[in-house]
Amino acid sequence: EPTVRTELMEQIPPIAIFLQESRPKFPTAFFEYLMPIVVRYLTDVNNQVRKAGQEALLILLEQDLVAQSDIENKVCPILLDLSAPDSDDEYKVEAVNIICKMASMLSRTTVEHLLLPRFCELCSDGKLFQVRKICAANFGDICNAVGQEATERLLIPKFFELCSDSVWGMRKACAECFMAVSYTTSPEVRRSKLSPLFISLISDTCRWVRQAAFQSLGPFISTFANPSSAGLYIREDGTLSIRPPAQDVNSNSCQPSSNTTVMSSSANAA
Repeated sequence: EPTVRTELMEQIPPIAIFLQESRPKFPTAFFEYLMPIVVRYLTDVNNQVRKAGQEALLILLEQDLVAQSDIENKVCPILLDLSAPDSDDEYKVEAVNIICKMASMLSRTTVEHLLLPRFCELCSDGKLFQVRKICAANFGDICNAVGQEATERLLIPKFFELCSDSVWGMRKACAECFMAVSYTTSPEVRRSKLSPLFISLISDTCRWVRQAAFQSLGPFISTFANPSSAGLYIREDGTLSIRPPAQDVNSNSCQPSSNTTVMSSSANAA
């Protein structure tokens, strides 16, 4: 029964945490018995079971409970198969979604070598606009996961494609994550390539795209600032924050001692 398999998936993370804490007693139980179940349920015929399996996998990755060898040899191959060009539409949409979510939890080498080539292919998927939409919405996270060199060499050309997509929702998603993409690139790329691209979005024929671009204008401009003089920096969660001057904090106890959040790239997406 699908409900039984779904319930089983919901119990996997707490069991895995227990086994990790009791590892001397159960050194291989998770890898031998539980991890194969999680991987198998990613291709289950029931979508609720697959969803539960995906959520369980993300929790396990977030808790750093999955071995690097299992990620590379078991999880990534399944996701690459599910996101292949000839894969079932529903499976492909789910696979690209999970790839985007897990990118920030994996090592840069794993993402760049195993997942990035497929992500670039999916950005140009001409069959399903839903796939391109997921890629556009998570583009900044992928850029952050692979770093500047891979972003400028492989991802920026794909970003240009998505910013000129015929579906306005794609262009809107690009406008919303523009700051995160810009922050990953060099000042020269921001000036020579991303600035003209942003102007095209802020002049888009669709008012929803223009509105999203105007909301991202300030955060995009902030990526040109020198952090040492402007005090602006990006947290790990993609939040643009202001670091208060040290002398102000020390000289006046009424001054806030913590960083003040002024804008979040995820807030625009909401």
